[in-house]
Parts: sequence; structure tokens; C-alpha cells
Amino acid sequence: MNEYALNEHNKDEFPPAHTAEHLLNQTMIRLFGCGRSYNAHVERKKSKMSFHLDHKPSRQEEREIEQRMNALIDEDLPVTFEFVTRDSLPEGVELSRLPEDASETIRLVRIGDYDVCPCIGKHVRSTSQIGRFELLGTNWDELERSFRVRFKIVG
Repeated sequence: MNEYALNEHNKDEFPPAHTAEHLLNQTMIRLFGCGRSYNAHVERKKSKMSFHLDHKPSRQEEREIEQRMNALIDEDLPVTFEFVTRDSLPEGVELSRLPEDASETIRLVRIGDYDVCPCIGKHVRSTSQIGRFELLGTNWDELERSFRVRFKIVG
């Protein structure tokens, strides 16, 4: 097995919720054309993620988020890892959130063909291991154009 020198990781994620974070990021990108979450607090009991959007989502759009998340979980998509160098990143993979001293070798996390992003956290092996995604509520900040999603993973 190859050993890669990666950055130290100081978090101990709950793998189902952390993997759901990746799915929710990509779901929001696909539904709303936004970027990945600019603020995330993902925990075992309850999580929240915030996105900059161009409009306040309707109740129907909120239901669509939950439905899509659970459909993706049910698809049992494989969660895989690959190691690449900074100069061989797949198209669309951003490094802007990595620390300045990030290693030359980057670990990418892929969830089927749905999402790929750099991450050194803990994940489940396939989406069916996540459990059920339950949308607990949302908040809209009109001034900031910020949409916060609160959710939990039910095992």
C-alpha cells in the first residue's frame, strides 16, 4: 500500500453525517446552482450547513432537498478515495478551502458519480450506510442571502 503524506486531521467525524454532508453539498449545487456550504457544523445528533443562494427556497424546494437526499442514500452509491497531486485534479475540484500548508498529494472522496471533493475525514463505505436524512428545519437570512439547513441522520 502506498503511504501518502497528508495533513493532520483534528476532527473525529461521525461518518454517516459527514458523508451526508458531501451529498447535501452536491444536492444544493445541483438544485440551486450555488457553491458548497460556507459554514458547516456536522455532528452525530444534529447538523447545520449554510449556503449562499439567490432566493429563499420554497417549501416544495425544501421537500425536494430531503427527497433527493434519501433517494441518493437508497441508491447505495459507493464511497471511494483516490490520491492525486495538485496538478492532476479532476475538472471542477476546488482547493480553495484547503489550508495554506496543504500537502502536494490530495485525497479525493468520490460518492458514485455524484460528488467528488478533497477531504481527509471519515466516511461510510456506501450511502446506504448513512441512514435516513431528516430535515429538521431551515432559516433564511434575506440580508446575507443565506440559507441554513438543519438536519439529523436517523440510523
